[in-house]
Amino acid sequence: MDKRHAQGMAVRREVLGDAHVDRAVAETDGFTADFQDLITRYAWGEIWTRPGLDRRTRSCITLTALVAHGHLGELAMHIRAALRNGLAPEEIKEVLLQCAVYCGVPAANAAYGVAARVLREEAGAG
Repeated sequence: MDKRHAQGMAVRREVLGDAHVDRAVAETDGFTADFQDLITRYAWGEIWTRPGLDRRTRSCITLTALVAHGHLGELAMHIRAALRNGLAPEEIKEVLLQCAVYCGVPAANAAYGVAARVLREEAGAG
């Protein structure tokens, strides 16, 4: 494992949680291994480790991009990550309100549904 992969895996675990990363690793096979390596080294090892933005800001940007593109499965995972990165539910709500203006009301409406479910689940887990 090279340095960028190791660093990316550490950040990936910190942001997404061990349970998520362990599932992703366990589900990796010959077909998905190169993709898992790519996202670990580049998304997590190159981008999420850069000093220019803190993790809270990166989470806000990531939520916005996921809403804009309708990636609701990834949105649920990154709402959990945003909470782990220190965003309060009220801040996540503000990000989604901002998204309504710039990404569209239907996209934000779908995102609110995902966020409400995740926030209920996380409140129940605590």
